[in-house]
Amino acid sequence: MALVYSLLRHGALIATCILLMPATAWSDPDQWEREGWSTDFSKHSIEFREIMSGGPPKDGIPSIDSPSFVAVSDVEDLVDREPVMGLEINGDARAYPLRILMWHEIVNDTVGDMPVTVTYCPLCNAALVFDRRINGEADTFGTTGKLRNSDLVMYDRRTESWWQQFTGEAIAGELTGSKLALVPSRLESWKNFRTRHPEGKVLVPNNPRMRNYGLNPYVGYDTRNQPFLYRGDLPKDLPAMARVVLVRDGDEPIAVTMLKVREEGPLNRNGVTIAWEEGQASALDTGDIADGREVGNITVQRDGQDVPYDITFAFVAHAFMPEMEIEKAASE
Repeated sequence: MALVYSLLRHGALIATCILLMPATAWSDPDQWEREGWSTDFSKHSIEFREIMSGGPPKDGIPSIDSPSFVAVSDVEDLVDREPVMGLEINGDARAYPLRILMWHEIVNDTVGDMPVTVTYCPLCNAALVFDRRINGEADTFGTTGKLRNSDLVMYDRRTESWWQQFTGEAIAGELTGSKLALVPSRLESWKNFRTRHPEGKVLVPNNPRMRNYGLNPYVGYDTRNQPFLYRGDLPKDLPAMARVVLVRDGDEPIAVTMLKVREEGPLNRNGVTIAWEEGQASALDTGDIADGREVGNITVQRDGQDVPYDITFAFVAHAFMPEMEIEKAASE
């Protein structure tokens, strides 16, 4: 039996109840087709029972497809410690505040002439940027309203194939097995981005009244013992919500806890330097994101150049890469 919790998410209160029902009730391609999906569910690389509803329907968490930006110098509502996703391609630097991504999860954009999809999954704290070209042709992505291992399942709008945000891989539909290319980005404080890119741009809401931007609907989430909407195994030697720096440069991923980097860094692994500095608030702690407890900034570079990484939770890294060793601090 699967215990499915309702959540206060994305500006709407999903009916507060606990439903006990077989997992297959949430994992039925026939039901998904009745919901209006044109996905070719005869093709898939995962077990459908691993997918469950997150509550919202298709596009119930609306992606941002026509993003609006202002100059760094014109921003007034961000405080120094607020987290943003910083992206720079071919001299075009843009910040995507988590206060906005928290409510939309996907931004389809073009940066430095590269079509990209900027993604953030709050339940996994996974902040990843992908090249949104599939077989050489740009597509856009939306939210399915489904989760796998508590992670956002996206879909492309051309074939409605379903994609795992954490891996960037198509897991159901015509494009099953295809993989999106990761683009280096940083999860950093607003102060750090502003200092690095004083001439950069910052994402702003198209409709400031659409959501409670700046508020965190997952209060206390990253200090819970058990993640929401997750029914897999938990790591045995780390707290489920311990922050893990996962470096995705090269054939073998590198995984170290943020605490280890903080206490023992900078760390050098396979030619990659992982460093920590203070100054960033957790987006998943207090109700006001700007007041979140200190978690710090991570940089990951090879020969002075940023490489793809993300800062996720230990349960997520364990779920998707169960054989991967996660280095931890002596105090953990």
